[in-house]
Amino acid sequence: MPRPPLYSSARAVVPEFRLSTLSPSASSSDELFGHPKGLYICFMTEMWERFAFYGMKALLLLYLVKHHLFAQADGTLLLGTYAGLAYALPLLGGLLADRYLGMRKAVLFGGILLVLGQLGMAWTGSAATGTTPANAVRDDVAIQVMYFSLALIGVGVGFLKPNISTIVGRLYSADDPRRDSGFTIFYMGINVGAWLASIVVAYVGEYIGWGYGFGLAGVMMALGLVQFVMGQKHLHGHAEPADPVMLEAPVFAGVSREWAIYLGGLVLAVGVWQMLQTRIDFAPLTAMLGGHQATLTEVVAVLMGVALYAWFVKLMFSGLSRKEKGGMVMLMVLITVSALFWGLYEQTYGPWVLMAEIGMDRNTLGIEWSSGQTTNFGALFVVLFSFPFAWLWPKLDKAGLNPSYPAKFAWGLVFCGLSFGILAYAAAHPGEAGKTSLWWMILAYAVLVMGEMVLSPVGLSAVTRLSIPRAVGLMMGAWFLFSAFGEIIAGRLGTWAAIEPDAAGKYDVPAALALYADVFTQMMWIGLAAGALLFLATPLLKRLTRE
Repeated sequence: MPRPPLYSSARAVVPEFRLSTLSPSASSSDELFGHPKGLYICFMTEMWERFAFYGMKALLLLYLVKHHLFAQADGTLLLGTYAGLAYALPLLGGLLADRYLGMRKAVLFGGILLVLGQLGMAWTGSAATGTTPANAVRDDVAIQVMYFSLALIGVGVGFLKPNISTIVGRLYSADDPRRDSGFTIFYMGINVGAWLASIVVAYVGEYIGWGYGFGLAGVMMALGLVQFVMGQKHLHGHAEPADPVMLEAPVFAGVSREWAIYLGGLVLAVGVWQMLQTRIDFAPLTAMLGGHQATLTEVVAVLMGVALYAWFVKLMFSGLSRKEKGGMVMLMVLITVSALFWGLYEQTYGPWVLMAEIGMDRNTLGIEWSSGQTTNFGALFVVLFSFPFAWLWPKLDKAGLNPSYPAKFAWGLVFCGLSFGILAYAAAHPGEAGKTSLWWMILAYAVLVMGEMVLSPVGLSAVTRLSIPRAVGLMMGAWFLFSAFGEIIAGRLGTWAAIEPDAAGKYDVPAALALYADVFTQMMWIGLAAGALLFLATPLLKRLTRE
């Protein structure tokens, strides 16, 4: 975790990091549909990156459980720890881009690692033999290739994810009313990619072959990287290194600082490869976690979080103005709250998928959806809701009715809780065939995404607006670090709903639905209670940002 001296030296970045003004070259002729063309370059890059990431994610748990015969609880924990690392590493990627690489180079390097990782996932080896996780015989070489490929993807996300979002923030002035709308449009790009991936990659992976699905994700990420290179002129220098001379200077054996960072990224991938498979054998901690050992990833993430809070406390005593302190405090509260939201939301890739696999009639609209394809409804609703919400915020702002950031986050938690209530009801009231209708899941996704739309794109905007200039890259990394906590929380919560097959490899459907009804009811109350508490805290948080 970086210490304050890094940020004192990072003050040199401020003259180039002009959130208050646009580059002179960024004229109206360089706009498209009322927004900078650079927004759409970032949109397309993020769309294909998310296509690759969410396509793999839609398949991963099913791949682990069905191809390698992992226990559901182990598969859920790996999904959570892998995704957690993918969102924790942007803290490092944002810092390195702020101080050394610049956002453009960081995005390119991260994209290359993502392509390599996705293509590595395409090698699936032999399917496990046996009927249950307990008697399975697995292809250990294929599993190690999978772990290393996941590590490459995680490090790649760490370099790409925070920096593509930060570039979007730099395309607008601090008081530009288009900022929230721009982030909402950008966020739609994320979900166009996620939606396409859930439909196409999930289908290819489940019906044609797991490796073909993963490989397709890698090919499309490569195409996204090509269009980023071709369109980088529209970024107008906002994403370049803070000090190109320092970046090119040799640091050891004639190796420049830039290439040392790239080599360090590869070494980090090797470390992550091992972290993904390392468990902590400490009996009291295992007992606290319901009999499941803690992962090394979880321990490292917690230490990173503690270090971030320590840095933040020190920052509060570094001569900030009252308004700057208030904005940073509000931002840290929102970032912290977001972890709980994502911990609930990411059940969509765990228990929601398993419920679709085990206890749901997936025939709807004349289509038999695969279990992985059901994840498409979340992304589809984001795409459908993006333009209405992008239109809504400026209209509410003009009328003086635009909710504050904390109020929007509180609504996000409430909608999230209600979505679990819908699925809990569905699980408790199956149809005549003993399974639930997919329509209940579609309704739950619609409500969940309403919560997502008032929290996630708005959160990205809040980071770039409330952060002090010299720490915006770090705070964008912090936003993704707490998204990592959310993923890890999701992995732990997902173990609540784990159910294993019988000796013949079959599931007890009524027992599974009863478990889902109970677990989803608990998650509903967690979301509703957290939203209510944040509504109560909103007036105090708003006062912190006043002059």
